[in-house]
Amino acid sequence: MRLALAGGASRVELCQALGLGGLTPSAGVIEATVELAAEASVAGFVHVLVRPRGGGFVYDADEVDTIVRDIRLVRSLGADGVVVGALTDAGALDLEAIRIFVDAAEGLDVTVHRAVDASADPLGAVASLAGTPVRRVLTSGGAGECRTGLGTLRAMAAATRDRLEIMAGGGVAVGDIGALAAAGVDAVHLSARRRAVRGGPSGPGGGEVGFDSTDDGLVRAAVAAARDGAVTRPAVTRPTR
Repeated sequence: MRLALAGGASRVELCQALGLGGLTPSAGVIEATVELAAEASVAGFVHVLVRPRGGGFVYDADEVDTIVRDIRLVRSLGADGVVVGALTDAGALDLEAIRIFVDAAEGLDVTVHRAVDASADPLGAVASLAGTPVRRVLTSGGAGECRTGLGTLRAMAAATRDRLEIMAGGGVAVGDIGALAAAGVDAVHLSARRRAVRGGPSGPGGGEVGFDSTDDGLVRAAVAAARDGAVTRPAVTRPTR
């Protein structure tokens, strides 16, 4: 969190278990980040991924209830926004579940995550969010990475202009930011991570050796590239151990 703030990132998306695509982080991480952002007088900084498990984005009633409970907890801890998403069995964006999440957020910024990229029609899914209370959508343009989805990102930006922020994310490298800006996206999102090995051996039962940590050099380079490309400064996924 400190490195993302110092590097000039405009937002951070807190999550853990990036190997699973990201899951809801701990209350302690959220609370600590809120305090750091307040000390630095950076408004709108703390956004929290609310995703209860790995795998697909079709959720049953119990899972929707868990997401709602986590959103309420995130709000009570002082975060500025939540990052959520859900699909129907048919592969469409689950607008009813998203409405429930927006209601639970009670005025927090709501970003819909890359569930849209797993939908049957990513462009249509993003277009369906325009004009709703959702603030922005994080998308790679339906591709494995933004470079491949650049054409669809361009179409998404054109279809939702001034009604929904398009934040490009998925395999973003610093060198991609100029092309993404030219495609008309409003912001870029990248993990800006490196592998840390401090903490000693994990031993039996401790999982992999090492963990993901924010790379301050990548953050600063991305901020500079975003400034040159005239997009919002980057949002950084802040991986937690």
